[in-house]
Amino acid sequence: MAWLNNSKKQDNNNDGALLKRYRQSGDLAVLGELFQNYAHMVYYVCYRYLQDGEQSKDAVMEIFEELINKVNKQDIKQFSAWLYVLSRNHCLMKLRSAKKMQHITLDEFMELPIDLHPEGENKEQRLTALELCMEKLPAAQKQSIDLFFMNEKCYKEITELTGFTLNEVKSYIQNGKRNLKICMEKNGER
Repeated sequence: MAWLNNSKKQDNNNDGALLKRYRQSGDLAVLGELFQNYAHMVYYVCYRYLQDGEQSKDAVMEIFEELINKVNKQDIKQFSAWLYVLSRNHCLMKLRSAKKMQHITLDEFMELPIDLHPEGENKEQRLTALELCMEKLPAAQKQSIDLFFMNEKCYKEITELTGFTLNEVKSYIQNGKRNLKICMEKNGER
């Protein structure tokens, strides 16, 4: 790609002039010229976060599309620094949304020191220990963990079903996970 090889330094005056021309005319060719001066930097920022060449190329194009609206809404003092932050934030949002889409098993999420699907003779013993530990949890933690893990409800659904606030639900799940782990370790399940 030709835009990746463009590594010449741009001075802030030229960037400012191009930015001003785009804001006045709305001509995408002017914005494209400004962006092309930094496309290589945007690509490398994306690659650093996304660790994938194709995803990084796609992100570069998505960031250009974001520019069309964002450059008119923000006061930009130094375009290159502003574009760097925009690129970084774009990639972080992509990573967060990808993380939300991943399917995480109960074992991975809870990081319990037990296998909830064990093979062999200890299976019944481990599941019994888990049930006993669940019973020892405070009611709010037990309810939140049961809805989140066993019934696969999201935080919002749990708040609607229980009347707890979002922060309370998150706290109950986090503390409940920790308490289950401690209980299982005390019962020799490690």
